[in-house]
Amino acid sequence: MKRFTTLFIFLALMTLSGQSPHKEAAVAAHIEAARKAAGAEHRGIFEGICTQFAQPRGPAAAKPVRRSPGGGGPPDRAAWHAEPVKVFDNLYFVGEKDYGAWAVTTSEGIIIIDAIFDYSVEDEIVNGLKKLGLNPATIRYVIVSHAHRDHVGGAGYLQEHFGAKVVMGAEDWTLLENTPASWLKPSRNIAATDGQKLTLGDTTITLYVTPGHTLGTLSVLVPVKDQGKPHLAASWGGTGFNWLSDSTYIAPGRPSKFWFDHYIRSANRFRDIVAKAGADVLIANHTHLDDAKSKLPMMAKRRPGDRNPYVIGNDAVVRYVTVASECAQAGLARTE
Repeated sequence: MKRFTTLFIFLALMTLSGQSPHKEAAVAAHIEAARKAAGAEHRGIFEGICTQFAQPRGPAAAKPVRRSPGGGGPPDRAAWHAEPVKVFDNLYFVGEKDYGAWAVTTSEGIIIIDAIFDYSVEDEIVNGLKKLGLNPATIRYVIVSHAHRDHVGGAGYLQEHFGAKVVMGAEDWTLLENTPASWLKPSRNIAATDGQKLTLGDTTITLYVTPGHTLGTLSVLVPVKDQGKPHLAASWGGTGFNWLSDSTYIAPGRPSKFWFDHYIRSANRFRDIVAKAGADVLIANHTHLDDAKSKLPMMAKRRPGDRNPYVIGNDAVVRYVTVASECAQAGLARTE
């Protein structure tokens, strides 16, 4: 009874303030569904993309244009450098403090997933591999989740220095080609297709085109082993609703509804894919999303027999993608 009374008062206040009670109820329902799905494991994605919709938006204010870091030169190394870490028998973190990059080792070479920035790729990926006892000259492929500088910026370097083939969604190859840049862009190699199997030696990574964050965003499933035991890692390729702050960063002239609709469909589909595939590991291209800042130090100190904090179970991986979907639905309800 108390809950009903509280809801009634809330809706009444929304009516008096000029807000649609049906709209606010829809927003609140999706935020609550996202909060429930997030649980204790996925606070990073929930707080990063959902809480912004908790209150009605006031009058539109001028927003700063989103720009990639380094416009006046690269930031100080101390601000972004992170040490490489072995996470699975065949999967290594080679990213920055805030941006993820992953190396998948196979019997015939290395596959990089996301190439971070142009100014950090040599330090983190190339030198990181060397620190791990791996040879960067054996990099054969670079999978880019989407064509924003924080993920594609270093791909041109890896392509030029090691002959690596760059894999990206077709729409994002076009996005990259139309993006002004002072850094080395990769030339077009492989335009990924939905469900494509990328095989190198004994390892096959499955690529899914999941438009939303950009039109060509790629999400992936990666088979990994932990002390010989097989697991399946999932990576949701693009997370933030960047069109709300700078739509020209993805493609001009499309309303928010266009992006939210694509995002929701992709998230729901990828949620079903990871559920069916049994993915029990989550990795991300931003370290706050998969709690890497807590997990990587644990991995660096891990001893034989200790649990792997990246193995979170299929239910938790499914709930992560559910958070993305429910937050997008809250955003759509808020902006309509």
